[in-house]
Amino acid sequence: MLSLRDDGDGWARCALGHRHWGRFGAAGLLLWHEDRVLLQHRALWSDHGGTWGVLGGARNRVETAEQAAQREAAEEAGLPAGAYEVAGRHLDDHGGWGYTTVVGRAVTAFRLAALTAETIEVRWVRADELGVLPLHPGFAGSWDVVRAIV
Repeated sequence: MLSLRDDGDGWARCALGHRHWGRFGAAGLLLWHEDRVLLQHRALWSDHGGTWGVLGGARNRVETAEQAAQREAAEEAGLPAGAYEVAGRHLDDHGGWGYTTVVGRAVTAFRLAALTAETIEVRWVRADELGVLPLHPGFAGSWDVVRAIV
């Protein structure tokens, strides 16, 4: 069990003065299978609620980005650890706070379900259809960079 000192849940401010979730930064998993990506429809009450993005959340003090992304995907949707291979990562650095998108390739397009109140739905979406969904602004802003990591 984590001590309160090591738990990453909580708000932080970056050098630009913006408020971000994750005291030690945050990480998410952009998972590909063929031409589709696995996305989370975020709960309406959450930050940027109702938008679509990757499974992810706050990093704990001792976690790598890959560990945090895997833990969050397992907590939120039951993603098993051996279901994908990491292909790369992208750090969106905000000055003192960063969001790391871990990009992976799934072995199969397995079915997952929303396991927490943070998630309305988890779904495989064709990459060329992302433009019709309301995307989380952070995910939308990094899409051109992270989609090239495969």
